Amino acid sequence: MSRLAVSLGLALAAAAAMARAASPAPPSVALPPELDRVLRDYESAWRARDAAALAKLFAEDGFVLSSSTPAVRGRAAIEKHYAGAGGHLALRAFAYATDGRLGYVLGGYAWDGAAEDKGKFTLTLVRGGDGRWLIFSDMDNGNAKPGP
Repeated sequence: MSRLAVSLGLALAAAAAMARAASPAPPSVALPPELDRVLRDYESAWRARDAAALAKLFAEDGFVLSSSTPAVRGRAAIEKHYAGAGGHLALRAFAYATDGRLGYVLGGYAWDGAAEDKGKFTLTLVRGGDGRWLIFSDMDNGNAKPGP
């Protein structure tokens, strides 16, 4: 687990440095099918505005860490948080790693078929009892600079 923590810390530091440097977006990487499924299921549930399906992608004690809102914990609270949310969403991965039961995906997201990323995300993953990857935490932030 310590290797994963170090890897995640380094990946987050690298993502922050990239954002500060205002460099072009990192290239996409192909995910293994079991990790790609998490992103595709998230996109499908978001497009369908299906808060219950979104919540089921999370571990029972998972977190949503969205910009400008308090942390949300637990499937019931996550479902309530996502109620009414949705629309066209495209997710892509910049980096990923797994180590035993833990993993992460760093990536970008776009709305309404935009060609460029509108924001970034980190998904911390935990393998469920059935072997499927579940989201333990979902943190995102937009690429737009905050106003004055």
